Order: sequence, then structure tokens, then C-alpha cells
Amino acid sequence: MARRRSWGRPLDGVLLLNKSTGMTSNDALQQAKRLFFAQKAGHTGSLDPLATGVLPICFGEATKFSQYLLDADKRYSSTFRLGVKTETGDCDGEIVARCDSSHLDRSQVEDAIVPFRGEISQVPSMYSALKYQGKPLYKWAREGIEVPRDARDVTIFHYEVTGFRPGIEPEVDVEIHCSKGTYVRSLAEDLGEVLGVGAHVIRLHRRSAGPFDELKSISLEQLTDERGEQRAEILDYHLLPMDAPASQLPQIAITDDSGFYFSRGQAVMEMKVYRLAAEGDMVRVCLNNGDFLGVGEVIDDGQIAPKRLVNQH
Repeated sequence: MARRRSWGRPLDGVLLLNKSTGMTSNDALQQAKRLFFAQKAGHTGSLDPLATGVLPICFGEATKFSQYLLDADKRYSSTFRLGVKTETGDCDGEIVARCDSSHLDRSQVEDAIVPFRGEISQVPSMYSALKYQGKPLYKWAREGIEVPRDARDVTIFHYEVTGFRPGIEPEVDVEIHCSKGTYVRSLAEDLGEVLGVGAHVIRLHRRSAGPFDELKSISLEQLTDERGEQRAEILDYHLLPMDAPASQLPQIAITDDSGFYFSRGQAVMEMKVYRLAAEGDMVRVCLNNGDFLGVGEVIDDGQIAPKRLVNQH
């Protein structure tokens, strides 16, 4: 029986996409995959349809290292509306409560966010993509079923009010720098609870994910216009190297001989690793000529054990 031919071309690298509002992260991923005519692609942490901003898309071998972006800190700018509570914690959900919040001023809001800085616990929203018994929470919620969720520890490095517009339903602009797993919708809802008026997100923009910020991102509309009727290869210069998701790890260069064994799953000796990393640390491993081989873990006696390896096409 003839082997089925794969759609697309083997392509390795990372695209910093600036997602538009109104589309899911998977919609954005599939459009990017088609534009680049790529065989394999994955995104590094979803953004709600409401949200805009940095959504790194990994192609090919780069998908193996996407976890390092999932684990990275994020920066957001957002707007909360006070006095209105919705089913989902954002403006896409049905309104479940409303009250006059014209008595609130900026100083009250600034005081109310103080306890949410630093290490805090959050209970994930029922409308998040976290899974319970193999099914995303939002699917349970749409069936009218609330399931148990454990509180998660997250860190809010920076949380500041940058704008306040008073009224019956005041609007608050905030800037947030947070650890992985933080839900901005939960921050809005918790703020509304503390103020006693309810709140939800009406705007959410991811400014950065790990080392990648929006200044270097590009939209699907720009990519579509640039490609036009031309071949997908014309867009390749937008891609970052496949090891970009792991760029925050120390890099270790090894000889061709060591690279031969490392690429075949064997630990290699490299005493100079201790100048850059400690036992138990993860490192990026490349040949002396710069060719990326994968990610390894520093083990005893100066050895590096391979953890994620690049497959050569």
C-alpha cells in the first residue's frame, strides 16, 4: 500500500504572531500553518478570543521546545469594568450581576490591588482551558456543570493601575507582569469581589511572552498581504531559530565527536558546563559551529544527558 504523502513542507522555527481579537488561538495557528505551508505547528499557550497580542507559533522541531515558553513569565495590559459581573469573567459572557459603582475612585482601586501582588493563590475559572477528567473546564461550564478546581500558586511580579475612568461602571486600565498559569480574568473578578461591586475584563493584550515582545511580532493580515500569490518561502525570514523558545537557557558548545553521541541519546562529558550551569540545570547544546542539537540536563561529573533532541530532516 502506498504511503500517504504529507501535506506541507518540513519547516523549523518560531513565528511571533500578533493575534487579532475575535479568533481562537487554534484558528490563528491553523491560518499561520497554511500561510507558511508547514507540515507541523503548535502554539505556546492559548489566548482567549477576546485577547490580542503575542502568540508564539512553533513550526516543526521547534514544537519540542515550546514548553519553555509555556513556563515563561507573561506581561499584559488590560482593562477591567467595575460594577458588572459576567458568567465568564470577560465581556463575552452573560451578565449575571450589576450595581452602581460610581462611589469608587482610583485610590480605592489602587489600595484594593495591593494584596494581589507577589505570591498568591488563584482558583482557575470554569471557563478556562484547563482539563478535568480529560475535558476542558469551559466545556463542563457550557453544560451547566461546575467541577472542583484546586487553587494554584502564581506570582504577580508587577500589578499597577495606569488609568481610571469614573462612572456608574468605572473602567480601570492595568499593567500586569505575572508567572505562568496566571488568569487575568481571575484577577479582575477577585478585584471586583474585594471592592464589593463585581468586575470583568473588557480588553486584554499580551505584551510579551518570556523574552519575546510585541515589537517583533507580526499579524496574520500583514503576513497574508506580504505573501499574496507568491510561494510560502517568501515569509521564512520572519522565523526565529528553532531553539528560540529555550533561548533563556545557558548554551554549551561541544565537539563533533561529542555531538555524535549526544544526538544518539548518550550523555557526554563537558567539564566547562560547570562555568555556566549547576547539576540539575537544563542547557542548550550545540556544536562548535553553532548547529543546535537539543536540550540536555547537567548530571554528575560534568556530563550532559540529552532530554530533547532535534531530528535532522
